[in-house]
Amino acid sequence: MILHLALATDWHATGPGGYQTSTLGKTLHEVGYIHCSHNRTQLDQVAATFYADVTEPLLVLHIDPTGLDIREENGFPHLYGPLPATAVTAIHPYP
Repeated sequence: MILHLALATDWHATGPGGYQTSTLGKTLHEVGYIHCSHNRTQLDQVAATFYADVTEPLLVLHIDPTGLDIREENGFPHLYGPLPATAVTAIHPYP
């Protein structure tokens, strides 16, 4: 299981091509991957670094990495390609 922090509006706007936001304000196309985390500690680091000033609701997406192109880089998992909604096993508000 890996995690991704998402703006609620970005997740709810997911279309048939899958979720395609890398990190706050950056798309999969711009960055080349979707930034993910192995655990809550990493997720909290991402929140503090990129989302500290965000006031809109955030969601934690729990992702089953089976069959996805996940690559470990700088200690974080990165998803190369869109995130299919079917790979999201749970969604919780953050924090």
